[in-house]
Amino acid sequence: MSERLRIENLYKVFTKDPTAALQILRGGGTKDSVFGKLGQVVGLDDVSLSVPSGAMYMIMGLSGSGKSTLARCVNRLNEPSAGRILLDGEDIVPLSEKALREVRRTRMSMVFQHFALLPNKRVIDNVEFGLKLRGVAPAQRRKRAEEVLSVVGLARWGYHLPHELSGGMRQRVGLARALATDADILIMDEAFSALDPLIRTEMQDELLRLQRTLNKTILFITHDFQEALKLGTRIAIMSDGKLVREGTPQSIVLEPGSDYVAAFTREIDRSRLFDARSVMKEPAVLWRGSAGIVVGGREGGFLLDQQEQVVAGLAGADIARLQQTGELPTGRGPYVCVPEATKLVDVARCCRADQAVGVIDDGGKLVGLLGADEILARIANSTPTGAAS
Repeated sequence: MSERLRIENLYKVFTKDPTAALQILRGGGTKDSVFGKLGQVVGLDDVSLSVPSGAMYMIMGLSGSGKSTLARCVNRLNEPSAGRILLDGEDIVPLSEKALREVRRTRMSMVFQHFALLPNKRVIDNVEFGLKLRGVAPAQRRKRAEEVLSVVGLARWGYHLPHELSGGMRQRVGLARALATDADILIMDEAFSALDPLIRTEMQDELLRLQRTLNKTILFITHDFQEALKLGTRIAIMSDGKLVREGTPQSIVLEPGSDYVAAFTREIDRSRLFDARSVMKEPAVLWRGSAGIVVGGREGGFLLDQQEQVVAGLAGADIARLQQTGELPTGRGPYVCVPEATKLVDVARCCRADQAVGVIDDGGKLVGLLGADEILARIANSTPTGAAS
């Protein structure tokens, strides 16, 4: 996956002259020591991260951690004190005001927490506002606005005023406005935090649906770890202006790395977070011949064709006889196969104790085996022997 955004050694000190504060931070000082000595507030302290193209990249942390400051530095609503912000390899920190305006108009869009809609303008006028600033012709921008309103399910509401819509609908308008410009990066700053819990869940589901279709690069700011786990392909956790942990949702829950990060993970429903890929064991080849390939263990296994796709299940007793005699058994046992991305809670629902459980890729090829011990160990917060990490 290619890299869309890279942040290198980024600092933000809220002062006209950050020289002294930067010297303290680079010498090993902290946000508190800068404030104690200089009375200056540190927003970011040597933050570096990489955002892949097409990722839903979550920035999270408690209040004052620096997450929103980071978002505002990316589009230079906050001017960085030091460091680089590379958009497709180009550093946008030294850009002139004119060049920066062009980047904001064409390459970055932002969705705000409190909608930021123009109350006296119709929904469709709000959606096409960014295109109007860009100088797009009226007919073209109206067509584009109608297209994105249809995508977010608001085609019938284009000619209504914002106050006629519910909170969730207004947030969809904000999302449509950001999508209308077809920007390279979509920045969402606590975009769903002001919504009621039920509407918030609906908006999260809607964003996931849109992302499957549009595959945008999204930088999403949140203080909610459950939201980060649900939406994110990668998560960066911040504290006191520093990046303290970064990785996939599953890797962060497995290896928090600090008490601060572990505090977010304690109440996580692991059966809904981890998937079959995370606990599967590599298939052990027990027999290979013109009739196919046998993989498995004492619990049971599978007969595969030469393309490693499942032909039949084999009971544990048949596997044992195969290992003793070297002959392919004629009996067939019950089995079930699940895709790699199947959550463990769903694996448990479709499996029985007497079944062999296989994991298949998108092409139907068997890539792993599952056992009850591996599933239970992962849910219980331990790493089963032989499981994939």
